[in-house]
Amino acid sequence: MSPSAAAPTANPRKTMTIRRLGRVEIDALSAAVAMIPDAVWAAENAAKPNRFEVLDTTQHIVFRFIDGPRDWRRSHDRDAWASWRGRLEPLLDEAVAPYGYAHGVFPRVMLAKMPPGGIIHPHIDANPAAKWPHKIHVPLFTNPHVVSFFGGEERHLAKGEAVEVNNLAPHWVRNGGDAARIHLIFEYYDADQPDPDWLAPFLSASGAS
Repeated sequence: MSPSAAAPTANPRKTMTIRRLGRVEIDALSAAVAMIPDAVWAAENAAKPNRFEVLDTTQHIVFRFIDGPRDWRRSHDRDAWASWRGRLEPLLDEAVAPYGYAHGVFPRVMLAKMPPGGIIHPHIDANPAAKWPHKIHVPLFTNPHVVSFFGGEERHLAKGEAVEVNNLAPHWVRNGGDAARIHLIFEYYDADQPDPDWLAPFLSASGAS
């Protein structure tokens, strides 16, 4: 990166710990997710763009994703989005209502399935595209032995409650129960919020167009 390009800093609107957004209606989506065959989970997971060692055995079905790791403003629909959009959008809109954004965008949307005994190792979301959008979890299936570490302490995220988490500090998850944990995980940002000063020179210095 060029010395003239400022280091990326976080969106000041993002939570530093967690932000509880309230309970949302998950029944319709949960019923549909419960019917997904293991073979579909395996196929979607094999094709996912978010391949990181820290995710261990957690499987993902990715509906929307960013075009690259530097710019959250450029994202695309993946194949599964078309058939799931009608189920996902009402829940997404309900979850983000507390922000009050007139023109909100969802650059990443996915399901994450952690098997019994699974773990997501301690990490931070370090790429520049993770520094601006809110990172939100909605537990669809969980059990009392699922423990998450967000905002400096261990927590259990309740089924059906939308929660923004701090993805820029160390975080991890452990499923100590005997049932899978499935979360809807997505990012959200205000398209009307001015871009940070660091974005344009950072993209230029990193070779992005």
